[in-house]
Amino acid sequence: MTEQDGRKSLGVGVVSLGWMGRLHTRSYKAVRERFPELGVTPRLVAAADPVDEIRDAALHELGFERAYADYHELLADPEVEVVSICAPNFLHEEIALAAIEAGKPFWIEKPMGTSAAQSRRVAQAAEAAGLATAVGFNYRHTPAIEYLRELVRDGALGRITNVRVWLIADYNSSPHSPLTWRASREKAGAGVISDLMSHGADLAQYVVGRIASVSAMTDTFITQRPIPTKVGFGHSGFEIGEETGPVENEDYVAMLVRFEGGAVGTMESSRVSVGPRAEYVIEVYGTSGSARWNFERLNELEICPVADGGAIHGYTRAMAGPQWGQWQRFQPAIGTSMGFDDMKCVEAAQFLRSVLNGEQLAPSAADAWCAAEVDEAAVASAADGQWHDVPRVQGRTTFDA
Repeated sequence: MTEQDGRKSLGVGVVSLGWMGRLHTRSYKAVRERFPELGVTPRLVAAADPVDEIRDAALHELGFERAYADYHELLADPEVEVVSICAPNFLHEEIALAAIEAGKPFWIEKPMGTSAAQSRRVAQAAEAAGLATAVGFNYRHTPAIEYLRELVRDGALGRITNVRVWLIADYNSSPHSPLTWRASREKAGAGVISDLMSHGADLAQYVVGRIASVSAMTDTFITQRPIPTKVGFGHSGFEIGEETGPVENEDYVAMLVRFEGGAVGTMESSRVSVGPRAEYVIEVYGTSGSARWNFERLNELEICPVADGGAIHGYTRAMAGPQWGQWQRFQPAIGTSMGFDDMKCVEAAQFLRSVLNGEQLAPSAADAWCAAEVDEAAVASAADGQWHDVPRVQGRTTFDA
């Protein structure tokens, strides 16, 4: 770490520059402006990606000083001090363990592997090495969610009785959508459970507390998809042929859950439901009130603050403002909206603060392991029709801090 203009300069490396890798890059750039008190300027030292055109873009569009085809070269670069891991799921464990071996703190996207066992190995290795980590549970950084958590944890809603969480999307609803790595059990692990429900598990635990047991059912509604003839970017840009292949993991999951604190919940997720684009919702009900949030209106929180308000009983729509989370860093007045990218900037700042201060503030590798255990319990329950306890994890979890 070097000093420049009275600020620390921290060397950043990003592995895989797809949509999420580019978002990590933008988030690092925004930290200096949005979180000036950190006194740090992230320096884009290196990117790693096997695609020639993407490495060229890293240098000439995104501002990296150098680009490697092999991520091992990035990890060996002495000027890379922190690493973002934005590769597909099946590469997460391999790259994360290599980063730990190199002594580099890392920010990784979820899930942290294709199984709870892979997530456990990464979390335990990072813990043993004493490295700060961050995991891409960006929805918890939404100001409305931060305020909802305060309401719950401060007892404003009374004793929490039940919770509803659903993450319903239609990004894969067309049967003509390509057969990508996300449909492969080897490369993705579970399907929508890993892709969306892992966010739901973290969101529920961040707001309410640890999930202790799960009962689940799953289904795959589109069992064959066309094999791509040209690889795309994120969920778009693919070209397909007439040949099809099997979808190996689930499109849909429904879960009953019991929280450690005594509340019960229902959770549901789909990647093929026609209509909802990104209807990610959490509703929390207590003996003194309730509140509900929908990502499609992420700057709002509906609150019913009393059990019996007489003639005025019902929900009040509250807009995000300076009292909620990190909102004041991004917008000047209530009613002006924040967006998805802003949540990732908050995450980047939490990661860098964790690295600089030696205190785990960002969603941690242990948090990702915990969510993976919920996911795996759901997969096991769907297979045998039984309730499954969620194993307790060890390490620096932040959802219950």
